Amino acid sequence: METTNKPLEKLNIFSFKGVQMRTFHLTWMAFFLCFFGWFGLAPLMTVVKTDLGLTKGQIGNIIIASVAATVVARIAIGKLCDTWGPRKTYAALMGICSIPVMTVGLVHSYEGFLLFRLAIGVIGASFVITQYHTSVMFDKKIVGTANAVAGGWGNLGGGITNMVMPLVFAGFVGMGYLPESAWRIAMVIPGVFLFVFAFVYYRFTKDTPAGNFEDLEIANPKAVKAKGTLAIAMKDPRTWGLFLAYGACFGIEITFDNVAALYFFENFETSLATAGILAGAFGFMNIFARAVGGIVADKVGNKYGMIGKGKLLALLLACEGIGIALFAQSGSIVAAVVTMLCFAMFLKMANGVTYAIVPFINQKAIGSVSGIVGAGGNVGAVLAGFLFKSSEITYSQAFMYIGVAIACIAAVVALINFDKTRSVVTEGALEPAEA
Repeated sequence: METTNKPLEKLNIFSFKGVQMRTFHLTWMAFFLCFFGWFGLAPLMTVVKTDLGLTKGQIGNIIIASVAATVVARIAIGKLCDTWGPRKTYAALMGICSIPVMTVGLVHSYEGFLLFRLAIGVIGASFVITQYHTSVMFDKKIVGTANAVAGGWGNLGGGITNMVMPLVFAGFVGMGYLPESAWRIAMVIPGVFLFVFAFVYYRFTKDTPAGNFEDLEIANPKAVKAKGTLAIAMKDPRTWGLFLAYGACFGIEITFDNVAALYFFENFETSLATAGILAGAFGFMNIFARAVGGIVADKVGNKYGMIGKGKLLALLLACEGIGIALFAQSGSIVAAVVTMLCFAMFLKMANGVTYAIVPFINQKAIGSVSGIVGAGGNVGAVLAGFLFKSSEITYSQAFMYIGVAIACIAAVVALINFDKTRSVVTEGALEPAEA
């Protein structure tokens, strides 16, 4: 029995009771698996590099490809959430994207690998569905925290994959497979999990606390679906402010997920397993850091309103930029790890604060706003990827340029008035995003 068909006003992470909490747990688990499949290849790139004979420029193209397709995918998926519903959208995305994840091992050329990396990148749009689904399941008083916890625990997949995939690879090598075969077989595992979970998500979640879109449409055709949501989202300057901010935080997070293991391996001559553990520590902070950002944002919002949330976001971005610049100058592995953990805290908190603001931009266009802002994260990753592709600058120099760019974006975000409120009345289920 469902206890209520309204958005919850409290987040009890130990509860699976009711469609809201069941959806909360399944959506972060789905995002975790999507992230695992998305970046499963990242910690194995040293092996793939040798197997396929990749150059630094080609690796840079692969890094860009892994996040480029997500830009368009996130905007499209955001629109689908508004019209088709998050339940069917998530199930379809996981089912379809599990195929390139499972079959990437079939390629034997740089060109083929690049195309598969591009296809796998589409799964990064899963984040938009996760944030949409938690936004409609929780009350506006707690939605920032719910979004941040779900997003953070899902992002944890990026850290866990850096730790687990080298061990999976080593396991297959231990079974007698050659390295050039082991990495290919290893990728089948996250693909199978994604395929199975697509059915789980479809079976055990609902689009809203009140029911699925198709059921609500029968009762009231205007209750859920809204026309022109993408145009509404695009006309609001606050959407683009968050687009920039998310590019500066999440965009750099997924870039770091892609290059961290390789950076530690080559700059500090660590073993592949050690490089994976150090890179995994960065992602592992999502278990609490993004949630802290959402919790703080909700408290600041309750006391100082949307202006307070905006200033908090700007401050965190500034601290992140400074931290990355210091990381770039680290001369020892100890200094690199310490500065990495510091800027990671600010970065992941900024992620949480960004999506504590998103549900309040426009109630009728939650999916489209979420999609555009999410796409901003990948645009940031694509631009950063070009720095790591360049043969004229080192990875350390690339991190320094990124730190300066983030500080500039922080200044822009500080000037945006996020308190501008649209008066929107929506019938039915999408209650929590009222500003």
